[in-house]
Amino acid sequence: MRPANAARVGLALAGGGPLGATWEIGALCALEEALPALDFTALQGYVGVSAGGFIAAALANGMRPRQLCASFIENNPADPRDLISPMLFARPALAELAGRLASLPLLAVQAGWALALGRRSFLATVERLGRALPAGLFSAGPLEARLEQVFSAPGRSNDFRALRRRLVLVATDLDSGQAAPFGMAGWDHVPISRAVAASAALPGLFPPVAIGGRWYVDGALKKTLHASVLLDQGLDLLLCLNPLVPFDATHSLRHRVLEGGSRIPRIVQGGLPLVLSQTFRTLIHSRLELGLKGYERSHPDTDIVLLEPDQRDPEMFLANILSYSQRRHLAEHAYQTTREDLRSRRSALGAVLARHGLALDNAALDDPHRHLVSRHGRRRGALAAPLKRLDEVLDDLELALAAVG
Repeated sequence: MRPANAARVGLALAGGGPLGATWEIGALCALEEALPALDFTALQGYVGVSAGGFIAAALANGMRPRQLCASFIENNPADPRDLISPMLFARPALAELAGRLASLPLLAVQAGWALALGRRSFLATVERLGRALPAGLFSAGPLEARLEQVFSAPGRSNDFRALRRRLVLVATDLDSGQAAPFGMAGWDHVPISRAVAASAALPGLFPPVAIGGRWYVDGALKKTLHASVLLDQGLDLLLCLNPLVPFDATHSLRHRVLEGGSRIPRIVQGGLPLVLSQTFRTLIHSRLELGLKGYERSHPDTDIVLLEPDQRDPEMFLANILSYSQRRHLAEHAYQTTREDLRSRRSALGAVLARHGLALDNAALDDPHRHLVSRHGRRRGALAAPLKRLDEVLDDLELALAAVG
């Protein structure tokens, strides 16, 4: 066992848009309370993908999880200059739209001429006109500008090379399909705020981000976590947070309804949006599972702990991935369910953490009065809390027996 301050601990944050960022902030606040000996602003290294990138960059710059909650969730930071409003993710890409519309007349003439001469089929003509469609609906410019201000405050830096801790923000080169690990040697000259914008540029929602004459999009196109960039540097413990998981409707913790009151015992009844959401989540989660198995084989000396929402919980699945009005409720939900998860796994996790001089703060975990944001919503029944705690104890016992076996 080594002292906590000597343990080489890294943090890997996956993406998921504003919804994913909200969950990760709530989960990190719960983790920070549960692991008081671990300073989440002074870890060995951080890797962030997509929306997880700005959180990783903020932590590496000394912003604590509770500060991020005040800034991003409650829009009430102690310093107004630290405000990172979720609305920054939803500014229309007016310049992109204007540029595409300006190209439409010439494209229409060229397509019509080719069609008239029989050089192109009708479908090929329509495909050519598709070049006038914008590459993204929202602009990453406002988010980049705000992060540049936040990271340029005294004691922080927008320069990877000036940070005391390793920070890697992964994007994808649109033309080659290769990962771009901004922050690594040869990639660390790019401003952190620019790298965040590139890593979060999900195709269809945000236009590709130009850096050095090349175009970059969301890093999740290649991998869900990109944890190997930290593991290869040598770690004792890697904490991984993944906010997007497929929903198990067959074993849902409770019934939920769509707007209008219609129940969805089957995902298909939610229509195309839920079917696409489930498809996307399933794809990225299957890659995550394969990646984690590979990490365990390639880095057997590193303990890897994954935290993510319960697949039976409909809260994160039914929330709109670009919803802002629900963020306070969802952050509180992420905070409380992460605490529940830690309690349910405390025996197995305790053994892993002890190897690195760390321990869960059971008093904090068991305190029923802890909350992240102000409480609201319907009150639970008198037996709800005791039954929930019994379920957590049974889960913990089951995991402990499985580990022994």
